[in-house]
Amino acid sequence: MKYTQSETLFARANESIPGGVNSPVRAFRSVGGTPLFIQSAKGAYLKDADGNEYIDYINSWGPMILGHAYEPVLKAIQDQLQYSLSFGAPTELEIEMAELIKQMVPNIDLVRMVNSGTEACMSALRLARGYTGKNKLIKFEGCYHGHADSFLVSAGSGVATLGIQSVPGVTSEIANDTLTASYNNLAEVEQLVERNKNQIAAIIIEPVAGNMGCVPPQHAFLQGLRDLCDQENIVLIFDEVMTGFRLAPGGAQEFFGIAADLVTYGKIIGGGLPVGAYGGKKEIMNMVAPTGKVYQAGTLSGNPLAMRAGYTMLKTLNEQPEIYDQLEATTAKLEAGLLEIFTRKKVPVTINRAASMISVHFSDHAVVDFTSAIAANNDLFKKYFHASLAEGVYLPPSPFETWFISTAIGEKELNHTFHVTEKFLSHL
Repeated sequence: MKYTQSETLFARANESIPGGVNSPVRAFRSVGGTPLFIQSAKGAYLKDADGNEYIDYINSWGPMILGHAYEPVLKAIQDQLQYSLSFGAPTELEIEMAELIKQMVPNIDLVRMVNSGTEACMSALRLARGYTGKNKLIKFEGCYHGHADSFLVSAGSGVATLGIQSVPGVTSEIANDTLTASYNNLAEVEQLVERNKNQIAAIIIEPVAGNMGCVPPQHAFLQGLRDLCDQENIVLIFDEVMTGFRLAPGGAQEFFGIAADLVTYGKIIGGGLPVGAYGGKKEIMNMVAPTGKVYQAGTLSGNPLAMRAGYTMLKTLNEQPEIYDQLEATTAKLEAGLLEIFTRKKVPVTINRAASMISVHFSDHAVVDFTSAIAANNDLFKKYFHASLAEGVYLPPSPFETWFISTAIGEKELNHTFHVTEKFLSHL
């Protein structure tokens, strides 16, 4: 494939945008080469500025569960456009969205709309601190909760991709209040809690880690966190920016049967438009202004376009539970097909999956945390990425990102992915 236009656009972008991109993982630094500039998308496919088409296994980092340009969502946005773009005032759409989220998700009494997953996580942490009167936070190495200062300590996603261990601009005071543990290691968390008795406001976790590749929680890990938080008056925050409405209609809480105190969401509740939300128990959420004194605000929060699009998406997921069966079947086929090929070709691989989140780690050891993720043969992943890209398969441009499957991906797309993988391995 030729990438002439993408190369030209990237050179031009570097003159006006830091690094030529508006989000670091897009820069292809982890895999090398020039990032693709996308022109359009439909169903399972992306089209770049050079007219090349790709099967999309990123799906805008998760929200395109029903494929790109899903017609009911597009129509909902078009219908809303006639009423203007933003009011900075309440709308009935916000109520309908909040009511639908409450209906779908366990343990949410109240929900506040914001503008991104980062803002949702940042606000949930502030709320946990205000509610408990404590300051410290426990997060997990390799988990990414957006770019707020507290979350950039031992973060995954683009921070891991770029090898940034210490982020300039994050003060030592904030870093000292952020305690980190290994994912899936309950004993480390218990030790941190014991050493910081009555100082920890919250434990925040991706219930399925998606920013060191896909790393599911091991048996009893999430329940252990729940029990610990109950014992020590700590707020348990599930960052469901990735898992929310994807693992199940009620997200990870429903999927794993674990109750969180606060839950955060991102772009999926906008059908792919920029949006976020956080919600939880009434006694905690009532601490948020104007009811309480924990201040958080946003002119564009509850933007009517995002609310209309997101409501249409979530309503579809709520009314058609068979969508989750389809996603499960498709992703299981992808997992089984790839595993058979790698095993037959005698290439060491670990494939992690949780529902329709999946990732390939070139490792002969289980990948259960950030340490085991970075120990994989990530140079081989780079080669696999570019071999796939050249054959029209668009994987996340980093070994530290999960793949997301949509309902638009079918037998044709899976078979092509298997063919590309076979071809790649035959040239090793």
